[in-house]
Amino acid sequence: MKGKLKNNIRQAVHFVSSELLKPTNPVTVNLIGAGGTGSHVLTALARLDHMLTEMNHPGLMVRVFDDDRIEPANRLRTLFASSETGLYKSVVVTNRNNRFFGTNWKAFTEKFDRQLLKADASIPFAEITVSCVDSVAARLEIAAVLEQALQASGYNRGQPRYWLDFGNSKSAGQAILSTVGDIPQPQSKLYRPVQNLPKITDEFRDLLALSEKGDGRNTCSTAGALEEQDLFINASLAYTGVEILKKMFREGMLFSRGVFLNLGEFRSQALKVA
Repeated sequence: MKGKLKNNIRQAVHFVSSELLKPTNPVTVNLIGAGGTGSHVLTALARLDHMLTEMNHPGLMVRVFDDDRIEPANRLRTLFASSETGLYKSVVVTNRNNRFFGTNWKAFTEKFDRQLLKADASIPFAEITVSCVDSVAARLEIAAVLEQALQASGYNRGQPRYWLDFGNSKSAGQAILSTVGDIPQPQSKLYRPVQNLPKITDEFRDLLALSEKGDGRNTCSTAGALEEQDLFINASLAYTGVEILKKMFREGMLFSRGVFLNLGEFRSQALKVA
């Protein structure tokens, strides 16, 4: 029978929060990082937004956070123009997508951290957080901000619900979805609903350490940058990972919550809900 395994153990599934499926207003997304992966993720989110609005869904409202500026070595994997060198990554990619897709998304030239909350305490209140950062410390900071927002009282709209994290090494990477707290699940006779998807900072701390970048000595040139990360790993991972969000909106349920992608071996493996 569909939904059951041969040993009669019900298949694990996560039912997506109803706030995403039939919202009154656009779903707010905080995209943290607008570099190699983040710039491609933003374009994928714009295409997802276009799909949703064509299906009479309010779509997405994306806020992009990155305090880094464009360097010559960034231009190949992120398709920045030479004239954009020295500009803020978040501003460039956000303006580009706004012009092409007609959106009104916002760019922030600050780090997404607890220090930023002192200026605007509403910053972490987004239903979906997407991180494309390159250090364990940055992810731990994001986890702390989301936990702080979850504990905040008297604020319902934009309460953090999901965190999709991207990370990669030279030719491999992963995109993993977690919940921010528990998501109430309906009862099911066919499946075993799972209300909490563990954070990557708790479940894969060792993997995160392995995926951190090196000391940056090779990033002063395009050739050196390609020694650290392959040409197409960022774009391939971005679209594969955003597919998880597309399934959330289209199907309302997830049997897999992540993907491990090895571009060098042309291999991918799903991370099942458990």
